[in-house]
Formats: sequence, C-alpha cells, structure tokens
Amino acid sequence: MRIACWKPLAACLPALILAACGSTPPQPEAQPAPAMVATPSQPRLPEAPPETGPLSEAESDIGRTFNNAVVVMPGLGGDAELVTRMGAPELAQYFARDGRRTYATVLYMHGCDGLSGLTPLRAMARRGFAVIAPDSFARRYRPHQCDPETRTGGLNLYVYDFRAAEITYALHRMRRLRWVDQSRLFLVGVSEGGLAAAHYKGDDFRARVIAEWTCNGAAIVRGLDAPMDEPVLAVVHADDPWYRGAAAGGGQRGDCGQYLGIRPRSRSLVLRRGQGHEVMGDREGIAAILDFLADEARRAGYRGS
Repeated sequence: MRIACWKPLAACLPALILAACGSTPPQPEAQPAPAMVATPSQPRLPEAPPETGPLSEAESDIGRTFNNAVVVMPGLGGDAELVTRMGAPELAQYFARDGRRTYATVLYMHGCDGLSGLTPLRAMARRGFAVIAPDSFARRYRPHQCDPETRTGGLNLYVYDFRAAEITYALHRMRRLRWVDQSRLFLVGVSEGGLAAAHYKGDDFRARVIAEWTCNGAAIVRGLDAPMDEPVLAVVHADDPWYRGAAAGGGQRGDCGQYLGIRPRSRSLVLRRGQGHEVMGDREGIAAILDFLADEARRAGYRGS
C-alpha cells in the first residue's frame, strides 16, 4: 500500500500508523498436534479394564430385600401355615399341591430393627392371606435409623427413602407372581415400616394398616399420603414410650386420626389398656387389624380361608 504525502513527515505519521494497523499479515497454517509418544519421563497409562456392566437385579441391594423376604402362606389340608423365604423350594412345592389360583396378599413392612416375630404374619395367613415381608436388612449397606436402647429414631434419615423404595420395588416383583391377586393387595407397616406405609402415595392397595406410628413429628415424617378413597386403620398405644417425652422431642405424641380426613371406613385406634410399643402382640390391636383386613378383602370379593 502506497500513501501519498506531501506534508512534513510528522503530519504523515498518523496515516502510516493507521495503514499498518489495518493490514493483516499472513498467518502460518495450523499444524496438527504431535502424537503423544511414551517416553521414560511420560509413562504410558495402563488401559482401563473392560466395562462389565451394572449389577444384576438379584445382586442389587433392592433386589436382595425381596429375594430374602419372609413368605407366609395359609395352611393346606389342615396343615399349619407355611413359613419360608421367597424362591425357596418349599414355596414351589406348596403351589404344586395347591389348586387355588390367587391369594389376596399383604405386603408387610417390618420395623426399624427388623422382623420382630411371625405371630401377626401367621395370624393373617390363617385368615386366608398370603403375606410377603421384605427384609430391609438384606441390603449390603443398611444402617439403623433407630436406637432401641434409647428409643429414639431419625439417626440416618435417608433410611426412610430406602423403605419407600422397598414398597415400590416389592410391587414391581409381586406383579410377576402368578399367585398374587393383583386386585386385592393390602399394605401393613409397623413402626418404621408404618411410617413408610403412611407415606406411600400410590393407589395399588385396597387398604392399609399403620401400626406403632403416630403420623406426627418433623416435616419429613409428618402426615398421611394414602389416596383419599383408600381405607386406613391406624393403631398405636396411648402411652407409647417411643413417642412421649424428651426422647421424641415431644412432637411425635398423638395418633394418625387428624390426618384420616374423609377416607372411607378409616379410623385411628388408640389402645388405652397396657403400654409399650408393639401393638401386634396386643389382643385388641391384632384383632382390630385382622378384622379390618378381612372386611376390606370381602368387600373386594375375596372369600379368604
């Protein structure tokens, strides 16, 4: 570029500078980056092991809760109830003898310290129900949410999510079982399992029982999420030591009655006689639970035993 300038050099300098700024010198072509070569100062990284994929369903923690479930079936031909585990050979032998097609089924959610006994499950089986009780402690990692010695809970709040998932997963697995009457499912939860039962939002169940839980406390546990057209029976001792005084922060006293709303054939039974936490061993409590389940099953067209 030529710039004509007949003025003194000082006057031409601005034009020269602008001309220099406006021109773009040619750029060299970009060269590809050199390939990385292993040298003593730059050792080659070992290859990653081949991808083996996720765990199988049976190996997963949630799968283990159902695979290790306790199953209690009504007795056949005058025999006592069958008590076994999910997938056990005895269960297959039972159905080989049984001419019945399906059973109204109770999904039983145990408390914070595991299944405390088989008495209530056997009693339900004698009324004609199949009972499935998933084992939350079959998980490889399953800390306690409660401390039985001090009668306090809320130690690992994420355990509440474990229990909620165990309900939805159990329903998923129960749909594969030909002997489960999918139209006559019932949910029974005790203590920590009662809390899980109270907060299950699905409409899969004909009715549910909430035992040993008050529906009161901190926001994470408070309330009742059952559908408004689902019958609910709640049973708790009036002087349950887990929910009174400083150990429970004073906020868990009471019962589920205030949350039942307009749900049909629902009630909150507060046991005045006796004391303690367990209601399944209380004569009045277990009788009310069995009658409630049997009545709702009959309303659904189930004859029972």
